[in-house]
Amino acid sequence: MPSVQISELKQETFEFFKKKGIEAKRLDEKCLKESTEQLLNNLNLIENGYLKRAALLLFHPDPEKFVTGAYIKIGFFRTESDLLFQDTIHGNLLEQVEKTIELLYTKYIRAMISYEGISRVETYEYPVAALREALLNAVAHKDYAGCTPIQIKVYADRIRIWNEGQLPENWTVDKLLHEHSSRPYNPDIANAFFRSGYVESWGRGIEIMTEQCSMAKLPPPIITNEGSDFLIVFRKDIYNKEDLSKLGLSERQIKAVLYVKEKGKITNSEYQKINTGITDRTALRDLEVLIEKGFLQRIGDKKAAYYELINVG
Repeated sequence: MPSVQISELKQETFEFFKKKGIEAKRLDEKCLKESTEQLLNNLNLIENGYLKRAALLLFHPDPEKFVTGAYIKIGFFRTESDLLFQDTIHGNLLEQVEKTIELLYTKYIRAMISYEGISRVETYEYPVAALREALLNAVAHKDYAGCTPIQIKVYADRIRIWNEGQLPENWTVDKLLHEHSSRPYNPDIANAFFRSGYVESWGRGIEIMTEQCSMAKLPPPIITNEGSDFLIVFRKDIYNKEDLSKLGLSERQIKAVLYVKEKGKITNSEYQKINTGITDRTALRDLEVLIEKGFLQRIGDKKAAYYELINVG
């Protein structure tokens, strides 16, 4: 980017970056005495005397002057076609990450209030660490040549984080879900995020998100990649009586789903036991409906079958 000088970058972001890096023990305190040019060189963000595009994305006050679509959109949707409210987040990538997380947890995501003694405890619908990791992945791996902003859609029961990007050659989503090396799409941005303490450099992002969801008793995130569309979906725990009743299940079926949630599985005979007075045929019919609606899956043949939950999206 030969037309941009170091003096045009945002000094406050450099200070924030240094502070985060020192706190994470990824930067030495001597960086506080280094010039901005030295720091940029150490991050490999200067080439042949010119700033790289990644330097502008990370530290310029308005990177959209140079990179179209370098911002984030958030919307709250009642349905796919019914948008209730929305926001756009601008600034450099470090600012976008901080502003987006703050906005999500102050405007878009509810907190359940409880008390431990006299201490107020807020438990959010989705774990902060999981959503933060997904957002950092979207920002670090986005294809900025695509000119399309990162899009976050929030619904009553799920959050969808979309970015334009591709997996490394010959990689699949299945490979992402298992142990793999770190192959960032934008290595300069990923390196800066690592130095700031935002991310690890071991390719554990998906594992961290899954672990956080499991600890919060939520379904694991759904990850898809079709063409240049990369999507991560987080879902709430809909397996509670109030939400299940809204989905049109009978009292017998709700009781069965909650039983499977607690016990891990249910058989036809157990279904009859918790719903006294029904026949084998009725139990089988109810269970088949739960399969058709995507709540349960059958394991084994009909006579010796048992039923497990499916993570509903």
